Amino acid sequence: MMLSRRSLLAGLAAMPPALALAQGRPPAKPAVPARRVLGAAGLPGTVAFALLDPNGTLADAALAGAPMMPASTLKAVTALYALSRLGAGHRFRTRIIRSGDTLVLAGGGDPVLSTDDLARLAGDLSATGQPAPARFAVWGGALPQVAEIAPDQADHLAYNPALSGMILNFNRVHLGWRQAGGAVQMSLEARGAAHSPRAYTITAAPGNQDDLFSYRSDMDRESWTIARSALARPGSRWLPVRKPELYAGDVFQTLCRAKGLVLPTPEVIADLPQGQVVASHSSPPLDDILRGMLRFSTNLTAEVVGLHASGARDPAGSAQAMRAWLGTQGQGTDFILADHSGLSSDSRVTAQGMARLLAGPGLAAGLPDLLKPDPLDDDLGKGATEPGAVRAKTGTLNFVSNLAGYVRGADGVPRAFSILCADAPRQTATAGQELPPGVLTWTRDAKRLQGDILNGWT
Repeated sequence: MMLSRRSLLAGLAAMPPALALAQGRPPAKPAVPARRVLGAAGLPGTVAFALLDPNGTLADAALAGAPMMPASTLKAVTALYALSRLGAGHRFRTRIIRSGDTLVLAGGGDPVLSTDDLARLAGDLSATGQPAPARFAVWGGALPQVAEIAPDQADHLAYNPALSGMILNFNRVHLGWRQAGGAVQMSLEARGAAHSPRAYTITAAPGNQDDLFSYRSDMDRESWTIARSALARPGSRWLPVRKPELYAGDVFQTLCRAKGLVLPTPEVIADLPQGQVVASHSSPPLDDILRGMLRFSTNLTAEVVGLHASGARDPAGSAQAMRAWLGTQGQGTDFILADHSGLSSDSRVTAQGMARLLAGPGLAAGLPDLLKPDPLDDDLGKGATEPGAVRAKTGTLNFVSNLAGYVRGADGVPRAFSILCADAPRQTATAGQELPPGVLTWTRDAKRLQGDILNGWT
């Protein structure tokens, strides 16, 4: 699809100063064709890429129409979809509702709600002078209930939690352990910057087992068992939460008790009763949420804002709604979508489709301002690419390493690009595993290749 000059110029006008058009300079061709860099790298697998000139034509490309796994570069698509449907200033609201003798913590699907936010909400509630209720309930029906973002991923991976309209700390709990008197002491906390109360609805214990983690879910509790052999030295990690309503209710009960308001044991309700809103908390605006999502690659945020944008009843339907939206942007045939985060191995994009979406709707929506500058510096060291020349979203799964965004050439003109790298057989063999053999070396080599290609273009 050829981009119209009007949409391109509208997009370029939205570019941040660091990527603004250089005045009085004609567009220049890439100095080093990426195919030459690719041939010298010898990275195992398939590498597809596309670089667009400012007029929307392919300036450099290889296998640009090949369907590839997007990994987390799909979050850039989700960001554009959410901005289009909800608007940059949209906020998510968490409410405390009084309904007779019942107090309800009503989740509004806020993807960034934290323990510290709940602590402020508890303070606001206490300040109203509300009497202690006979019942305390938690409602998460603002979004569909999803047990895991990607069921084929390992249960213990913190980036693969449950979804619902009640979200706390990205639906993660912080596990810590240390040896004390010959025994292992473990703690589970709803960790925030200022408040880190204990999570009573989740337990963890050491066990004599071959698997590193095992998980069990009861009616009102989640239980983790961790291989004793992995606990010899002090350590910590985040674990996913599968019962987010009980988790949030438990934490809120503790925070309210600290303010002098005693709440009964939380119960989960399916239907939200009518009542008076006695306290509430609003999230940051959507564009701030998306900026954090794109820089820290939070899967939960991507799935949540995608579900909000579509209004669909399940993630599969939501992904199809986003693909239908892509069709209205002239990009439907370049995307096959199974989710919003890129965690699913069933999604596919083409390098040319991604680049064209970023060059048109992406520039028009101001996407470069939301993307991380110089993203390869995190893995390859400062100066991996020319400072300030690249704003992009990374995407990483086992034996998949992608980069999509904007690169400023020597002429100062920003160009949309997409570089997609995958070793498909090894990806299939290791899907869902945590750091399988060889993946760190392959990923680093893929990122070096991406840096070399970008440096050739700049």
